[in-house]
Amino acid sequence: MTTPTARRAHASGVLPLTAALLTGTVALYLLLVAFGNITDFGTNQQFVRHVLAMDDTFEDDDLMWRAVTDRGLQDAAYVAIIVWETLAGLVLAAGTWFWARRDDIRARTVSTYGLVMVMLLFGAGFIAIGGEWFAMWQSKTWNGLDAATRAFLFAGVVLIVDHLPSGTTETTGTTGTTGVTATTTQDGARP
Repeated sequence: MTTPTARRAHASGVLPLTAALLTGTVALYLLLVAFGNITDFGTNQQFVRHVLAMDDTFEDDDLMWRAVTDRGLQDAAYVAIIVWETLAGLVLAAGTWFWARRDDIRARTVSTYGLVMVMLLFGAGFIAIGGEWFAMWQSKTWNGLDAATRAFLFAGVVLIVDHLPSGTTETTGTTGTTGVTATTTQDGARP
């Protein structure tokens, strides 16, 4: 029979492990995406060029003024995406390292930065700007909204898991003259 203390100790070890594995999975995904974009530069370069040029949309005159047809600007946007992916992947790798070392506060902080970077790339970059501003949703060939939504939601779920309270408590001191000991959870909240 397990005691409540034993169950709490087990649960407190499972959550950081889960956070480490999930954060590491997002890091691996982003680094593989960046690696693929670097080693097979031309494939997604064409994707970015077509989305920005809006050449596979309904070509409505009211929207086409938004199109970016300058190859230099298109390629600069693509390189910026690759740099952002690489940085987000490295930040998440660092977060994974901190989770593995059981430095939960630093792990949570660094992982949050990396996961928000992923969500900004896929949410603001691909879904909002690519999908709506450049009307990517209109394209049958160059539409990456489903993939962007999956990546955005994946990072969001991991962000939630990374911020779940671990359930461990630690003594933080006494209050007043009553000698009552105040405790907080590992993430700073009172139990």
